[in-house]
Amino acid sequence: MTATSLLNSKIIDALETIRPYLQADGGDVELVEVSENADVVLKLTGACSSCEMSEMTMTAGIEETLRKSIPGLGKIVAIKE
Repeated sequence: MTATSLLNSKIIDALETIRPYLQADGGDVELVEVSENADVVLKLTGACSSCEMSEMTMTAGIEETLRKSIPGLGKIVAIKE
């Protein structure tokens, strides 16, 4: 397994821990891309893509979870559906 695919796997595993909370409100998150310098691009889908609280969800929920689970990540950004 390459370093990139291992990192992708760790990110997906971390997202799985918060996915039930997002889905309970009709939303979800997808991993779009991880760059060579460990920047992460996510896509907010469903209700998360149009919710006015999506920035808080991204920062306080998703980003915090990823940073605790995977030290050394670069920027974490989300695009909307």
